[in-house]
Amino acid sequence: MATERSFVDYITEIAGVGSRLTCKRLFGEYALYLDGKVVAFACDNSLFIKPSRAVATLAPDLPQGPPYPGAKDYPIADELLDDPDALRRLLVETAELMPLPKAKKRAKAKPRVAGR
Repeated sequence: MATERSFVDYITEIAGVGSRLTCKRLFGEYALYLDGKVVAFACDNSLFIKPSRAVATLAPDLPQGPPYPGAKDYPIADELLDDPDALRRLLVETAELMPLPKAKKRAKAKPRVAGR
């Protein structure tokens, strides 16, 4: 089942970090980015937080499960949707631990052949 956009909009609203939290649609699901870093996934209308020390410290009892078939288990933070302060703190601290995304390499332009 694909995640509904309204679910992602709800997450971004209650997280309370404004435009710092963005999302990108991926295969019917969503990746959530805080300050340009992937911090969570919205899959099957559930919120999966990237595993990190922040989860181990702030929310060690979250249930675990794969966000999609074949994936490793991720903490499922659905219960934090009722606690915006805890969700915000977890997202912010997770982002602090994540590396910046690698810069995409630009494709080299093909040389032009004369006469074409």
